Amino acid sequence: MTAKILDGKAIAQELRESIRAEVDAQVAKGQNPPGLAVILVGEDPASQVYVRNKKIACEKAGFNDVSMVLPADTTEEQLLAEIDTLNARDDVHGIIVQLPVPDHIDPEKIIERIDPKKDVDGFHAYNMGRLATRMPGLAPCTPHGVMTMLEKTGIPLRGLDAVVVGASNIVGVPMALELLNARATVTVCHSATKDLAQKVSEADLVVVGVGIPNMVKGEWIKDGAIVVDVGINRLDDGTLCGDVEYDVAKEKASWITPVPGGVGPMTIATLMQNTLQAAYAQS
Repeated sequence: MTAKILDGKAIAQELRESIRAEVDAQVAKGQNPPGLAVILVGEDPASQVYVRNKKIACEKAGFNDVSMVLPADTTEEQLLAEIDTLNARDDVHGIIVQLPVPDHIDPEKIIERIDPKKDVDGFHAYNMGRLATRMPGLAPCTPHGVMTMLEKTGIPLRGLDAVVVGASNIVGVPMALELLNARATVTVCHSATKDLAQKVSEADLVVVGVGIPNMVKGEWIKDGAIVVDVGINRLDDGTLCGDVEYDVAKEKASWITPVPGGVGPMTIATLMQNTLQAAYAQS
């Protein structure tokens, strides 16, 4: 058996086209387009790529781009002041501070300073709390993008045994909450988990987001399981790979995400979706 591909790139394109149609319709009625501010502190190369991709997506969606790049020696107080200014602007509906930030800045303090109504990354404790209590507002983009991809592909989740490998607040924890809300039975694995291979081998659905190339071996995947690989890693030879041993896993799984072209496009598209949702809520 060779797995079917969960084509996040194609699904994300459909979502972006739908968002653009909504924005064009609102602008035609005389309303202002959604405004998105992405703040980059410093010149981290990977972050520059992410910010550039978000800027392109913003333009394609018809949004007002209010992005800014601040020098690496920007103080925490200066960054907080910039966030306060954006929080007060009526033409800015979504705010992101690209992570990681320089070591002298506390990322948790920065996230908590963003108005929860404008927290389109979905990282604020308010939005995480709403997700945990089954009253989601602005949900974290990557997990919610995964859920949209599975839904659009017609994969039912109710009753599945799901294993989430990774327990970060960006992917693992909100992914587990999303799956619980979809009535899956969820196990979250992390660095202290005993016998990871056994737990993965029993799962109907495996979601992996740890940032370690090929950490989850293909032979661990149960026949017919669904595999969602959130990781994207650049190897020494310049090639990209995920956190799952793809070539082996695809021969056992029923569905699998490619890397690249799987989860990544869905994350950006969901960010646009969150920004549109935030603009509606603030209008």
